[in-house]
Amino acid sequence: MTACNSSENGVIRVMLVDDHAILREGLRALLRPVPDIRVVGEAENGVDAVTAVAECAPDVVVMDLDMPGGDGATATRAIAQLPKPPKVLILTLHTEEEQLIPLLEDGASGFLSKHTAQTELVEAIRVVAAGDVFVRSSAARLLAANARPQPRKSPVDEARSQLAQLSGREQSVLRYVAEGYSGVEIGRILGVTSKSVDTYKNRIAQKLGFTHRTHYVRFALRLGLISDDEHRHSTDEPGRHLRQPEP
Repeated sequence: MTACNSSENGVIRVMLVDDHAILREGLRALLRPVPDIRVVGEAENGVDAVTAVAECAPDVVVMDLDMPGGDGATATRAIAQLPKPPKVLILTLHTEEEQLIPLLEDGASGFLSKHTAQTELVEAIRVVAAGDVFVRSSAARLLAANARPQPRKSPVDEARSQLAQLSGREQSVLRYVAEGYSGVEIGRILGVTSKSVDTYKNRIAQKLGFTHRTHYVRFALRLGLISDDEHRHSTDEPGRHLRQPEP
């Protein structure tokens, strides 16, 4: 880790983090003639980077990902937890946006390919320093797709999705419970023991969170598995219309 350098007011303070000294020197040379950017410190791994950030107070950290002695992803998450964290610009050889985008959720402000750093680094530093996110257009499209709010399901559609989680036998047990049949009666209809019926009910409870018969009734009514009339009859005289298994 190098000593921290001072900078003038209005200048973007930048820290370079990479395990290759030659690359750091190349980045420093690239930024040296830029009047509104000054490199105030360097680090060769993620662990040193976290310490250097606290000492040098940069505005932007240009962070490599793959470094021995402390990777950039872990350092980015640690830096994001600091009281006044700087912006972190990931500099990487990786091209898979799906792998890099989670870093934005962990506190990074953008990522830049090492292959395009010579032409895009200055712009990327200015963008993230201003509080914006710097990503390639393909990543921006992916971010937009992930951030796009999904249409909310109607109660009926939600119930259908839940019903689809149940096996055919579990759906039958759900309907019979909603209609008011006892475990013994359901077992007789389905040709299984009442203990097996209890097992099916436990599975329904695990999948749908049902703990009381009213949950079964409301759910079945919502999907039209039973009618209000059937529900009223089953409430008054449980199991009075004992039916045979459907083919």
